Amino acid sequence: MGVLFDNLDLWGQALGNTLLLFLAGGAIALVLGTIVGAMRVSPVPIARAVGTIYVNIVRNTPLTLIFFFFAFGYPQLLPSPGFTVLAMWALGIYTATYVAEVIRAGINTVPVGQAEAARAIGLPFGQVMTLIVLPQAFRSVVPPMMSVFIALLKNTTVAAGFSVMELGVIRAYLSERGENALVVLLWVAAIFVVLVLLLSLLQRRLENSWRIAR
Repeated sequence: MGVLFDNLDLWGQALGNTLLLFLAGGAIALVLGTIVGAMRVSPVPIARAVGTIYVNIVRNTPLTLIFFFFAFGYPQLLPSPGFTVLAMWALGIYTATYVAEVIRAGINTVPVGQAEAARAIGLPFGQVMTLIVLPQAFRSVVPPMMSVFIALLKNTTVAAGFSVMELGVIRAYLSERGENALVVLLWVAAIFVVLVLLLSLLQRRLENSWRIAR
């Protein structure tokens, strides 16, 4: 326990940044992924094409390359807000492709007749999606959506290679203080297990409260 309580300053900073990357990246992914998922089922061909191109290009690009772009390419184009903020955007943009596909699968579970009935009473596509389709789609995709966010949580460790102080890099800091690297890694693994269990608990609660009776 000494490796934990003797270095609470570093553990607190690392855990805080990990949670910050997860929450900020998740928020970006959820908003962007929902928009792209709606574009993928849009009746407008150009919107479907843009959504498809975005998903296929970004999802098939290694996350590390996306981090390289934000770490070295983005500062050449625009002022850099710092590696931590850029890491949030890298994680969010990458994870948004998986969120979009989960949302698209959820949309396909909504009976077509409901969307047709909404259009028949004059609702435009935007209102059909936000009022009728997306609320039901979100409720039907809780397990796969939570799997995407669990993967996002684990992917935050990639930021360790880009000068972001989070749980994936704390071993190097504690090694400089003479701590046993194996013990540090076991604590890091234990923290991730606890975080994933908390997300699984949230998933079960959402499934119980959002269960759809068809």
